[in-house]
Amino acid sequence: MTIQEVAAMVDHTNLKAFAVREDFQKLCDEAVEYGFKSVAINTYPVAMCREMLQGSRVLTGAAVGFPLGQMTIASKVAEAENAIQDGCQEFDYVMNVGKAREHDYAYIEDEMRQMVAAGRKAGICVKVIFETCYLTEEEIIEVAKIASRVKPDFVKTSTGFGTAGAKAEHVRLMKQYAGPDVQVKAAGGIRSWEQAKAMIDAGATRLGTSAGIKIIEEMKAAALN
Repeated sequence: MTIQEVAAMVDHTNLKAFAVREDFQKLCDEAVEYGFKSVAINTYPVAMCREMLQGSRVLTGAAVGFPLGQMTIASKVAEAENAIQDGCQEFDYVMNVGKAREHDYAYIEDEMRQMVAAGRKAGICVKVIFETCYLTEEEIIEVAKIASRVKPDFVKTSTGFGTAGAKAEHVRLMKQYAGPDVQVKAAGGIRSWEQAKAMIDAGATRLGTSAGIKIIEEMKAAALN
């Protein structure tokens, strides 16, 4: 893959509670400079970042129900709709991980259908965050099967706020069971080109990371050697 192709897979991330306007301006400027796919931010700074990115190809993403997912479905839908109103062009939402652990898959499917419907109504990309570090292999498979029916645009490994991040084996599992219509986003702990390549090789087509610049610079250095 070319450097440009990898850069176009990166959701350039700042989800820190203490981030200020200057941080978001830096995030947006870097995303434009490096040709990243999007900036991944909480819902509050969406309108601000959309304005900062005006005229560029970089999308404004939003994290919904972040980082725990322990919100009612109605509140997640409302947050997504508010972010859409503020100008987000895609959103990643955290599913109710506890419900997946209880094997209440009807709830997970209902939540997914409502969140995907909110995205479809606005014509934007929807990504479902599993938070795989808290799930068994069987639970990952069952939620991926739900995604194969509901068809969000992406299933995503992690928030980066859990006990562990993306693992290549989970990416492969999600890719296998979510089906050909659903892509996989790997996120959480991806700090190097070696780690990013492992996720891509496992089937990820989007990478959520705050280390996108480091990854691209490592690719550039490797190309010179």
